[in-house]
Amino acid sequence: MASLFGNIEKLYIQAYKDADLNEPVGDRFYALINPETYTYKYRTEFCETQAAGTSGVALKFSKIPPQDFNFDFLFDGTGAFKDAAGSATTGAASLKLSVHEQLDDFKKKLFEYNGEKHRPNYLKIIWGTLLFKGVLISLDIEFKLFKPDGTPIRAIAKCTFKGTVTEELRVARENAQSPDITHERTITASDRLSLMANKIYGNQSYYTDVAAFNRLDGFRKIKPGVKVFFPKID
Repeated sequence: MASLFGNIEKLYIQAYKDADLNEPVGDRFYALINPETYTYKYRTEFCETQAAGTSGVALKFSKIPPQDFNFDFLFDGTGAFKDAAGSATTGAASLKLSVHEQLDDFKKKLFEYNGEKHRPNYLKIIWGTLLFKGVLISLDIEFKLFKPDGTPIRAIAKCTFKGTVTEELRVARENAQSPDITHERTITASDRLSLMANKIYGNQSYYTDVAAFNRLDGFRKIKPGVKVFFPKID
């Protein structure tokens, strides 16, 4: 199917066994109809512990939880969206299935427990500029239309996904330089312990403490490749 803006690409989801998204599970799941909207939700959490008898408190940062991503999927058995489905690669073959069968396929790919990994699969959602990596944490199914015998022929799956990143990527993104956490550095030929201490603590005089903490024989000529820990300041 084409438009004034070129070929219409369908939103799709691929399941993976691993958090690095290197081991795909099964085929992609394509949305029957592309979304009119989708929603990201970002939050920041602060500790609000307040001493008795006080009128206020300075909020202390706690954490930034993973973002939530909300999107609704349409499942149809009326045949009304046959043309909208386009080719078989966009999921047209699923229209031959009943709504219950379509939902079973959806849940199997996105929501079911992976016995090999002992957890649900990781997911990657792609559409245009959208690239979301996470897991499905909530699924509400609303049945909309029914045959005279009560068989549903249209349903909406309201999904909430939660973003996830690998530990390595999280550390790289945060690039924490605060002196109240322990830092690990690998010495290079150009590194100087005093300059590294100044960068981390804001005071180069701590380099002697760092040398003592790491049990270094000397601090002027540390061999490249040696790992040095800069302990946190309480």
